[in-house]
Amino acid sequence: QVSLVESGGASVKSGGSLRLACVASGYGRSAYESYCMAWFRGSQREAVAAIYTVGGGTWHADSVKGRFTISQGNTKNTIFLQMNSLEPEDSDMYYCAAAYSGSCSPSGMDYWGQGTQVTVSS
Repeated sequence: QVSLVESGGASVKSGGSLRLACVASGYGRSAYESYCMAWFRGSQREAVAAIYTVGGGTWHADSVKGRFTISQGNTKNTIFLQMNSLEPEDSDMYYCAAAYSGSCSPSGMDYWGQGTQVTVSS
């Protein structure tokens, strides 16, 4: 079993920045052995960004490309989402998830965090 905890959500003005963090924890090495970890937002779990824990390859949704950057910590159980030039449409609940089955799609995620709220005012 793996637990994911997000942090960093807050209320900011349009054009501001936030840095979200997600820490995975589990028994032994389980939290370090995921296929990929990713950020989603909203009730429909819209994909925002993903990172492959082996190799560090990344993917960013077109809607956030150039503004958001996903990265991995020194330990593979930690990921970040640097969000710059935030816009009101970015307001949502952001979720961290981890996949062990080889897919970064919402349906492919095996574990989900409880979310952290991002609110951007105009």
